[in-house]
Amino acid sequence: MRTVGVEEELLLVSATTGEPLAVSAAVLAAAAQGRDEDEQGGGGDDPQGGFEKELHQEQLEFATRPVSDMGELRAEIVRWRGDAARYAKEAGARVAALATSPLPVDPSRNFGRRYLWMAEQFALTTQEQLTCGCHVHVSVESDEEGVAVLDRIRPWLSLLNAVSGNSPFWGGQDSGYSSYRSRVWNRLPSAGPYEPFGSAEGYHERVRDMLATGVLRDRGMVYFDARLSHSYPTVEIRVADVCLEPDTTVLVATLARGLVQTAADAWRAGEPPARIPATLLRLASWRAARSGLRGPLLDPRTMRETPAEVALEALLEHTDPALRACGDRDRAHRALAALLAQGGGAQRQRDLQRGGCDLGEVVRECVRITAGDDA
Repeated sequence: MRTVGVEEELLLVSATTGEPLAVSAAVLAAAAQGRDEDEQGGGGDDPQGGFEKELHQEQLEFATRPVSDMGELRAEIVRWRGDAARYAKEAGARVAALATSPLPVDPSRNFGRRYLWMAEQFALTTQEQLTCGCHVHVSVESDEEGVAVLDRIRPWLSLLNAVSGNSPFWGGQDSGYSSYRSRVWNRLPSAGPYEPFGSAEGYHERVRDMLATGVLRDRGMVYFDARLSHSYPTVEIRVADVCLEPDTTVLVATLARGLVQTAADAWRAGEPPARIPATLLRLASWRAARSGLRGPLLDPRTMRETPAEVALEALLEHTDPALRACGDRDRAHRALAALLAQGGGAQRQRDLQRGGCDLGEVVRECVRITAGDDA
């Protein structure tokens, strides 16, 4: 069974105002101290994974270890979020699983040559990237299989963005989007949908050509919606917002693995990928970011608008054999039905505001949910 790992980016915020705080260095220092104490106490056999800094000092990233069981993945996410909350508190902050800050912020870039290069190259676009995503890594056997998967999952990726939408507010106002993070992220020159690669060599040649332009500094700046990881033997699916609740993250990961397995099976059966141009996929991406779960989405089979429930039912049908083989079918159906009934992170944030909360109170409530205190 294919393993799955998740990277989540979290927002560091004030416990009193909900405003982002530039304290990632202090949080990482607290985390390092905590790990040293665990090792001295005999607890140094923790699974792999860990915290890392991100572009801005108001962010913290963690990565789970790769697992094959989705219940285990959920436990990993809850554990890392709990650790993040504890270390942030030691640094005088809190963590919130929010894909954008509801409150206005002037982000503080982290130090380092790479981040300085980005600031000089991409100018204001770099400053705008205080956005928190969720990246799902699904194991593949080879680059050839991985690229075959990339070519075949393209039409379905926008639906994962719709499922994960958790960034309705930007700069103190309602953006009108479910996933405004994805709109900000796609301002970067290499981000978004991609054309089919055809083969592993075709993929690597495309990346070499992109780097040869001088616009990008390294392979890590190839920000396709999905790509071959340059660190692990995985396909890395990068379209999702960080999700407010762990169950939504697990649903995104479950569907991602189902898509990867379905695509690999189709490749081995000799089925060609759908030749949908990236121009249409960009429209599907925009539609998903705008509508989320509450409006129309583009059906990946027809590239025509359809109710969200219909498009997501098509996703479940498309991945059904893979979900069954992994034992994920019932979990995925239950989780998606609950999400459609209750609304995702974007809907929950809006409901809080419409219920009388100001945006600072919205953030503080999301801090509570992120820390696992949701009743």
